[in-house]
Amino acid sequence: MAAGLGTRMKSNCAKVLHKLDGRPLISHVCRAALQLEPRSVYVVVGHQAAEVQAAVKKEFTSQPDRFAFVQQREQCGTGDAVMAAEDILRGNNGTVMVLSGDVPLVKPATLTKLIAAHSLQTAACTLMSVRLENPTGYGRVVKNDAGEFVKIVEQKDASDEERQIREINVGIYCFDNTKLFAALKQIKPNNSQGEYYLTDVPGILKSQGDTIAVYQHNDAREVSGINTRAELAEFENLVRRNTVRRLMIESGVTFVDPSHAYVSSEAQVGRDTVIHPDVHIEGNTVIGDACEIHQGVRIVNSRIGNRVTIKDHCVVFDSEIADDCAVGPFAHLRMNARMDERAVVGNFVEVKKSHIGRGTKSMHLTYLGDATIGEGTNIGAGTVTCNYDGKNKHPTIIEDHVRIGSDTMLVAPVRVGRGAVTGAGSVVTKDVPPMTLVAGVPAREKKKLEEE
Repeated sequence: MAAGLGTRMKSNCAKVLHKLDGRPLISHVCRAALQLEPRSVYVVVGHQAAEVQAAVKKEFTSQPDRFAFVQQREQCGTGDAVMAAEDILRGNNGTVMVLSGDVPLVKPATLTKLIAAHSLQTAACTLMSVRLENPTGYGRVVKNDAGEFVKIVEQKDASDEERQIREINVGIYCFDNTKLFAALKQIKPNNSQGEYYLTDVPGILKSQGDTIAVYQHNDAREVSGINTRAELAEFENLVRRNTVRRLMIESGVTFVDPSHAYVSSEAQVGRDTVIHPDVHIEGNTVIGDACEIHQGVRIVNSRIGNRVTIKDHCVVFDSEIADDCAVGPFAHLRMNARMDERAVVGNFVEVKKSHIGRGTKSMHLTYLGDATIGEGTNIGAGTVTCNYDGKNKHPTIIEDHVRIGSDTMLVAPVRVGRGAVTGAGSVVTKDVPPMTLVAGVPAREKKKLEEE
């Protein structure tokens, strides 16, 4: 269920679109559901329906056929949300699991146990519960003296005696599909909210003589929903702490200050790598062994080889850095920038959609955009590949063992041949032949060079 706005978030953005660990809340729940190998996953949408659908499709681009979307026209409660799926589920036998889109930490193993309990007791409905020291705000699971399910009562509708119950309804259910929708049609909005509560369904089925099972889980945090930004921040902190601890214990990663490291749970970091404070490692980033990532670095969806040093305050987006490279400080790699082995990118160098060859160095104050640079080349300070003519981007090709003088402007499209040299301050507008020195504005050939 992903139709609600989530008013307690105090946001114009639907609650399930808020991000935890870099991904929308709804994607965490969908991922857990998919691991159960269901026939299909049905997402009930309402507020910002198009945006929620887009978020799910973006997260699961390789499995679009596994999802279907159901529109809840008016948000009239959780019962109404499930009822919106009647047409698409009509005639299907078997079990329907109902999940809330704001329970991002729920594990597939836990859901598997719920299904097992449902099957074992041949129940019409099995609901998941937990016990809380402070259950304020949650629907209580009311049982008789024999410990059998009686009903679920919401906080606002509970009596004083019922509010003392510490066992609460998590909001995760298994239903017999053929009985679910018949019971839903019997729900009445007889509550202070005037809504159709899904929580009334177990009581209706119980009154008809059906078996209602309760699976009590032992980890309340895992199955808790997120209702406020404060809770979202608590969950983010929990996920981050668990990720850092796992990398230290299982992968042999050193964190200089674990409380000030931000690492995606999907990231991989190799043995003997050192992570300094205030480093952000996001998305599906992979970092090899024996690297050192210095303070203030941000790495997103990138691959870093072994023995790489990334100095302070660098940003690396969607890029690849091979073994034994050095980057920074204050460098920026983006849009599939690639550095081959032993390449160096230094202070205030930006590399965009470019390939830097083995052993090539660009040490200072340079922009390399849409460029292919060969091996053993040196790019002088202040070099700019002028790749944009106002309408289109154009490539620059710099071959092996080239020396680009400081403050050279390379006006693309242009090629600098193997072993060529540009003088400081040159504006290169035409291709430079191999083993040639050019200089001036515009750059002109000064002499032929001899092979070393």
